[in-house]
Amino acid sequence: MLSTVSTTPAAVTPASETVQRLFSAAAEAFAAKGFHATTTRDIASRAGLSPAGVYVHFASKEDLLFHLSRDGHEEALALVTEAVAGADSPAEALAATMSRFSAWHAENYAIARVVQHEFPHLSDAHRAEVLALRKRIDQAVRDVLAAGKQSGDFLLDDIPDTALALLSIIVDVARWYTPALHRTSAQIGATNAALGLRLVGYRGGQINQSGSRAIH
Repeated sequence: MLSTVSTTPAAVTPASETVQRLFSAAAEAFAAKGFHATTTRDIASRAGLSPAGVYVHFASKEDLLFHLSRDGHEEALALVTEAVAGADSPAEALAATMSRFSAWHAENYAIARVVQHEFPHLSDAHRAEVLALRKRIDQAVRDVLAAGKQSGDFLLDDIPDTALALLSIIVDVARWYTPALHRTSAQIGATNAALGLRLVGYRGGQINQSGSRAIH
């Protein structure tokens, strides 16, 4: 944990209902207007608080963005790690990662937009902590690709570029998704899982959207 985090008031806890309201309000505001165009008054108003309410829990607007970004990246890392750990093969691991991570971006599209696109506005120390989490997510995908290449399940030349392409497919969901679409998060996840397997040249048995080999 970086020392700069200690400047945030101790009231910031996962169990705080007010903090969760501020997270939701900030995600909506940042996603709609961007970090610089959003004011603490905007966030407080959306959360049903007075303009000074933000500063009871966070040292600044940037500090709120940091906690929102860090928590979002930690949740994403846990999701990817669990998807890989629960798979029996590289193909199942990739399908599960593509499916669940894509669905997460649809179900949490406002937070995902902030997590994926607003972190450059963080301070150097906060950005470094968030980037470290992003690298761990990227490495988890690279490890799956490396295992698939070694086993012969995947046909690919450049693991870093392929990981970037796969993660770009996932991340882009938050850009175009809206609740008005007639596609469920599960459908989006299944589509991206199939795309991911085709992208790596998988030619084995059918894999369902959860990452398990389909039974016929």
